[in-house]
Amino acid sequence: MTDIDTDNSPIPERKRGSGVKMVYDLLRDEILDLVLPPGSPIDEVQLAERLKMSRTPIREALVRLAGEGLIDTLPNRSTMVANIDFLNLNPFFDALVLMYRVTTRLAAQNHRPEDLAIIRGFHEDYAAAVQTRDPLTMIATNAAFHAAIAESGRNPYFTSLFRRLLDEGRRILRLYYQSYDEQFPQRFVDEHAAMIAAIAARDVEAADRLGKAHAEQIVEQVQKLFARNNKLDIAL
Repeated sequence: MTDIDTDNSPIPERKRGSGVKMVYDLLRDEILDLVLPPGSPIDEVQLAERLKMSRTPIREALVRLAGEGLIDTLPNRSTMVANIDFLNLNPFFDALVLMYRVTTRLAAQNHRPEDLAIIRGFHEDYAAAVQTRDPLTMIATNAAFHAAIAESGRNPYFTSLFRRLLDEGRRILRLYYQSYDEQFPQRFVDEHAAMIAAIAARDVEAADRLGKAHAEQIVEQVQKLFARNNKLDIAL
């Protein structure tokens, strides 16, 4: 099981008063990227030594993470990374598919020429990450690609919700890409390219259809992964 004090990655310099945010950002990324797997213990003393700071900002950051459901505090007051609730993912999947459809559809309706340049740039970044078989970069560039599509749809409420879903799904997507055993199919890149073409052509119905299909194949692959593994090994 991964323990938090074993990570020797460099700690960024911090400004006065920024300790809570730094701890929060660092732990959140490590949790969502499965650097800290579900169930990992978090020791405040070890964390304070690692980050060279007092325990006060660490406790405040842990409270924020607990509020987001990423940290659990046990009855004995010990703290651990929250488990993924595999049995109740259907509401998440439903919302994810809907947001893929809505945001791609709105992008076809409302995008501006400059939006396409941004979207295509993230698409190129994603394609490069597929070629180098880099799952973490794939997850980050995929999120940026779809967030850019959402931004071009010009509905800030949908954009905000979609960003939240993409962020919350990082642990699921880490498992998703792991399931391909580093043999990432070209279909991901091709599907993104087809979505861009539909958006550029302002083909609303095609954009909707492609967004739906793209999301549903992700859901299907994750569900197959869960079906094959009664207990997933995610201590990467």
